[in-house]
Amino acid sequence: MKNVLAIILGGGAGTRLYPLTKLRAKPAVPLAGKYRLIDIPVSNCINSEIYKIYVLTQFNSASLNRHLSRTYNFSGFNEGFVEVLAAQQTPQSSEWFQGTADAVRQCLWLFKEWDISEYLILSGDHLYRMNYSEFIQRHRETNADITISVVPMDEKRASDFGLMKMDRGGRIVNFSEKPKGEALHQMRVDTTTLGLTPEEARQSPYIASMGIYVFQPEVLVEALEAFPGQTDFGKEIIPAAADTRNIQAYLFKGYWEDIGTIEAFYDANLALTEHPHPPFSFYDEKAPIYTRGRSLPPSKLLSCQIDNSITGDGCILQNCKINHSVLGIRTRIDAGCTIQDALIMGADYYQSPEDRQRDLDFGKTPIGIGANTTIRRAIIDKNAHIGRNVQLINRDRIEEASREDQGFYIRSGITVVLKHATIPDGTVI
Repeated sequence: MKNVLAIILGGGAGTRLYPLTKLRAKPAVPLAGKYRLIDIPVSNCINSEIYKIYVLTQFNSASLNRHLSRTYNFSGFNEGFVEVLAAQQTPQSSEWFQGTADAVRQCLWLFKEWDISEYLILSGDHLYRMNYSEFIQRHRETNADITISVVPMDEKRASDFGLMKMDRGGRIVNFSEKPKGEALHQMRVDTTTLGLTPEEARQSPYIASMGIYVFQPEVLVEALEAFPGQTDFGKEIIPAAADTRNIQAYLFKGYWEDIGTIEAFYDANLALTEHPHPPFSFYDEKAPIYTRGRSLPPSKLLSCQIDNSITGDGCILQNCKINHSVLGIRTRIDAGCTIQDALIMGADYYQSPEDRQRDLDFGKTPIGIGANTTIRRAIIDKNAHIGRNVQLINRDRIEEASREDQGFYIRSGITVVLKHATIPDGTVI
């Protein structure tokens, strides 16, 4: 795999994950109390012995750069690297990335400098564990020009993905990007041909693209240079190539979830608390998910009741009840709090006891979650200051709301407190 170049698409402004992307690039959004989204595809690459990795992004990439530079340092005895390529003005282009294909097109001059056998194009907002070497081996065995990783998909979610039909040899013969109505029904197939049982095939009658591709270098270059107006792989590049190129499908049989929306991101995080068999597990020694190593102390739990939850390193929890929740690094929760169905991202730093008392003396809210506060079905971003006797419970069952001036949003009924926001004592949401 040493001649494979991985290109991770970091996405645009991350509007579907806003406000978590207000101050950071989408791949830098914290995950599972310890990781960041970018750690998933980068770790999959490393576990697949792919060490040349570019990450393409254009918004708020400072924290992403910092995370990657501190986390992934390969030895000087190989050509391995993980490098961010942010959108920039060049003699060839003065525009922002206009789509997934356009992002790769604008950086193609750099990719061409490498002696590459295949380009592996990945997304930065999916949760899954894949051995890419098996994916690429399938590409080579079928002499494909392009190979797309696919999963069976149910009726409810099918219209959110690129769907396809393929012949018995696995070659894709029809492709439709996010079809609706009758166009959606026309993409139904018999997925028993993929190895599903008749019952599974009834539940998942579509074949969906994971947005993960392997390209022959000359095929990618030709497609991007011959059609400069085509800016998206799923909508334009792949469908246009279906008639003339050998496009193969690779069936992925493991857990995979697109976590590019607030609701999907929230659900995927809380699903990690399931026991003994969560849908995705970070407890795999053969294919670990890597992240930045921090010298944090163990978490301290003082008279706490904690059920079905995950706690990151360096937390301080006292006399509180926590159920079905994920707590990130340096989370601080004071006495009398109840945390239910919540994702608490933690903090980037500690406040000393003296600073916390000084804040209280001057009527300010210290970092963390104050005493006697109740939080249900919520995401609390990093460095939030939640006061005492606060209730974040979405009391009025609101589905969507924007209260940025008050430090929170509501997305799909989930209360999202902004990074660095302050929620004063006694607030009820």
